[in-house]
This record gives sequence, structure tokens and C-alpha cells, in this order.
Amino acid sequence: MAFYVTSAQAGPEEDLLHYVDDNTQRLVKQLNAERGLYEEDPETFYRNMDDALDGFVDFRRIAARVMGRYARQATPEQRNEFVGRFKRSLFDSYAQALVNAEDFSINVNDATINPQDDNRASVAMEVVTASGNRHAVTYSMYRKNGGKWMMENVIVEGVNIGLSFRDRFTQEMEASRGQVQVVIDGWSDAVKSLNLEDEVNNS
Repeated sequence: MAFYVTSAQAGPEEDLLHYVDDNTQRLVKQLNAERGLYEEDPETFYRNMDDALDGFVDFRRIAARVMGRYARQATPEQRNEFVGRFKRSLFDSYAQALVNAEDFSINVNDATINPQDDNRASVAMEVVTASGNRHAVTYSMYRKNGGKWMMENVIVEGVNIGLSFRDRFTQEMEASRGQVQVVIDGWSDAVKSLNLEDEVNNS
């Protein structure tokens, strides 16, 4: 009996690990294949990234969390605009990191479904560069409407990326005296000045 209980518990986590691994390896393969595309044809790069991540990363949920309490001040049109700008700023960050990066691979090591909430999980992985540097990365996942798993946050070397973005959005709102549109318009510059790479390296 214990054997069957163990197998039942292991099944969903094993399925989640394979699902994340399949999506991650497909993205890594595409990124490595399209290293030069960002500089040659950024619009095609953005479109390809969007296609690759659609259905796996819940950008709308992430963007709403980044806006935090300020999302209530924004119109539906502004929220939609921010989702687009937020997504594009992430793709820019990916692309610029790729231009300077050496070849890398990602090992997806472990998936853990939250024992208190089986619609939430974390997936631990490791980014390994060609020179042997290793970086710990964790995806926070949730099961959308009890069905498909979607990524809702990333933690890199202990740095909560979603929280860092939310803190920056709050700072920008305070600096602009609460003008949501001003913050949305300037979001790409705000992300560049955030220096997430330095924050991760110094953690």
C-alpha cells in the first residue's frame, strides 16, 4: 500500500519536472540558435520569444503583481499596455544578456508541489556556462484554474526577480507622484537602471 501511495505522490511532480524541462530546453535551443537575431531583426526576435513562452509564462499575472496595489489605479488599457511593455523589457534583458554570454545549458533538477496547496509548486534548476560557472534558478509555478501549469516568478541566486520589479515599480510611482502612465512609458529605462545582473552577482 505504501508503495502505491508513494508512486501517486511522485507522479504529478515527475510530470511537472518533465513539462518544465521540455519547455526550458526548447527555449535554450531557440535562444542559442537566435543569438544574432536580436541585433539583425529585433521585431522577429520579440515575436519568436513571445511564441516560445506563450502558454508557459503567465506574463499578465506577473505584470499585475509588479504593479501591485497600483494596478487598481490603472485603466484596463493601461494594464494591457504595461503587460506589453513589461514583456518587451524582459525580452530586451534576455537578448542583451545573450549577446555577451557564453554558451550555456540548463539542468532542471527537482520539482516540488506545495504540500499545503497542490496548485502551487517550485522547480529547481541550474544554469551551467561553458566555462563551468553555475547559477541556481527556481521557477515558481501555479496551476491555472486547476489545469495547466504556468510560471509566475523566477528566483535567481536567491534574488526574487518579481519582487525586485515590484519594488522598482513602487519607486517609480513615488518618483512620478502617482502617475501610472509616466511609469508605464518609462518602464524600459527603469528596468535598465535596476541592474538585476549586478544584484544577482552580488547576492
